[in-house]
Amino acid sequence: MRVVLQRVSKASVQINHEINAVMRTGLLILLGIENEDDQEDIDWLCNKIVKIRIFNDENDAMNLSLLDVNGDAIVVSQFTLHASTKKGNRPSFIKAAKPDVAVPLYEKFVEKLEETLGKPVGTGEFGADMKVELLNDGPVTIIIDSKQRE
Repeated sequence: MRVVLQRVSKASVQINHEINAVMRTGLLILLGIENEDDQEDIDWLCNKIVKIRIFNDENDAMNLSLLDVNGDAIVVSQFTLHASTKKGNRPSFIKAAKPDVAVPLYEKFVEKLEETLGKPVGTGEFGADMKVELLNDGPVTIIIDSKQRE
């Protein structure tokens, strides 16, 4: 499971010209799921996401977590995070989980994040053509892969 965390001042997801999710300070989370992912990946990532210290404290140092700032989150499914560009110029998405595997894991991820964060989380819609708008704060963008726990 791979996520791209973007610290944002605001973000929204639009589907068919209608706002599906909107938030202020927090994290826009792009989530890529592969076939080998399971509940352990979900639990580890959600814990890491809410506790990672990438928000500024009173001294402008990144010492605060999403929990510390009472920030919001939006989770957007993004299979393209598992693109392989090894051969040719057209990316391969063979490592990305198909919907029958990915949808239940996506839903479990959102549920676990809500539980860990202690509040509702905004979402996109799995498989939909979405327009994601954000104001990256910093900019701060972090990539975390549950298979490469560094």
